[in-house]
Amino acid sequence: MTTQAHAKPPAATGPGEAASRRSGVALMLGSGLSNQVGASVAALAFPALGPAGVVAVRQWVAAVVLVAAGRPRPRSFTAAQWRPVLGLAAVFAAMNLTLYTAIDRIGLGLAVTLEFLGPLTVALAGSRRRVDLVCALAAAGAVVVLTRPRPSTDYVGIGLALLAAVCWGCYILLNRTVGQRLPGLQGSATAAAVSALLYVPVGAVVLWLHRPTAPVLLCAVAAGVLSSAVPFLADLLALRRVPARFFGVFMSVNPVYASLVGMVVLGQRLDPASWAAVAVVVAANAVAVGTAGGGDGKGRG
Repeated sequence: MTTQAHAKPPAATGPGEAASRRSGVALMLGSGLSNQVGASVAALAFPALGPAGVVAVRQWVAAVVLVAAGRPRPRSFTAAQWRPVLGLAAVFAAMNLTLYTAIDRIGLGLAVTLEFLGPLTVALAGSRRRVDLVCALAAAGAVVVLTRPRPSTDYVGIGLALLAAVCWGCYILLNRTVGQRLPGLQGSATAAAVSALLYVPVGAVVLWLHRPTAPVLLCAVAAGVLSSAVPFLADLLALRRVPARFFGVFMSVNPVYASLVGMVVLGQRLDPASWAAVAVVVAANAVAVGTAGGGDGKGRG
């Protein structure tokens, strides 16, 4: 789970600044790759645990990482602080479950590309710039291509991926509010912990009924580390080196990573038209975020 950090890049220092930017870019690219490799490893455990079981393990890993980093003090939270935290916890719980179930049904590349419409919509919402209108129309056309009716089209999987996109958009908006009302990572850490608690009964039932083998459990834990711990730390370090707007642009590579990793690890192949649609969604997000006056360090849980 990547998170929205609030670090600011250092002031320009000539060659040192350039080196810092390069390391920041490397961290962002590594974060995206780790996230998608983690999702592909999670998919390997789906036959044994199902998406819900894998998500439960991932949420537990994410909670451990974020609580250790954020050191929240929930007893001191006010009602006004708890409300967005609980909303964020619900989004955490729903976002990964809908995405992983979509991956199980329609494949990694298509699911992640459709999910990416969430942050793109947030970036475009309320804008009156012509370039953003063009980006929105281009993304809409790409979605039509990706979801075009075919004998094998899984509309439930597509719907789940779009629901994950809604969750990601809500995550960004809620995370802004949490960041304004609580210092540091306390809000995100508490939300992750609450989400992990929500998955205790689900995970307990799945693990009891299916009794996973060591390799299956290792895949689920690895998914949590690769898709939560590694991206969280990498994004936190990257946002100290590059502007948040750059972070948003480089996050656009995730659908490409997902399609490539899905092909290499899971044997899931997209047709040429779908690859072109993925490229359009990536370009639309990069242009919308890259040409905006500011930007958020958008992340996902």
